[in-house]
Amino acid sequence: MSRSPDMPTGTLEILYEDNHLLCVVKPPGMLSQGDRTGDVSLLDAAKAYIKKKYQKPGNVYLGLVHRLDRPVGGVVVFARTSKAARRLSAAFRGREVEKHYLAAVSGRPDPEAGELLDFLKKSGTKTIVTTQDDPDGKEARLRYRTLETVDEKSLVSIELLTGRRHQIRVQLAQIGSPVIGDVKYGGKRITPGGVVALYAHRLVIPHPVSGDPVELSSLPPDVFPWSLFHSK
Repeated sequence: MSRSPDMPTGTLEILYEDNHLLCVVKPPGMLSQGDRTGDVSLLDAAKAYIKKKYQKPGNVYLGLVHRLDRPVGGVVVFARTSKAARRLSAAFRGREVEKHYLAAVSGRPDPEAGELLDFLKKSGTKTIVTTQDDPDGKEARLRYRTLETVDEKSLVSIELLTGRRHQIRVQLAQIGSPVIGDVKYGGKRITPGGVVALYAHRLVIPHPVSGDPVELSSLPPDVFPWSLFHSK
């Protein structure tokens, strides 16, 4: 995995902002929040943006209510108040959030569309498929649809119905269609910088105060092999 780029706050891509929310795009290869590597994270960049824009002294509060894996890019939501963080966290837990991804995978998924149900558990740095009666197993569910296949690579649209660690990557690999670039789960590394061809391109959340739906979307950057396909 490549190290995160140093992201100047002026280059942070803002999708939506008000007194309660800050919704941004996470570049693939960047941490959602800091870890022991010390690499700059999206949370760091977002806090720096708020601090500079509003000239806030001291520490800036931002609640990270969900995460994307480091190799994965796309839409991320931060809460600007603790009340908003509690309400958004409850919405994610209660499956009140629509989560849509695009993935470029090897081969052609069989069947071309469907719903996947597995039970997953952590195993070291990986997530593995287990059985329903495993006490450590957690239900993982998604819907997928193959949009196009070119040169034994397919573009797949995914609706994530649960939110397990590495879930999409594991479940697509389980049906023989690993995400391109995802060497951890059997994919071939043909993407630059160690990123994987998986992108959180659309998120619909209930606003933490009004309850109205907030729709957020972003298209994948050029580091992915999307040029293989005629549509995104």
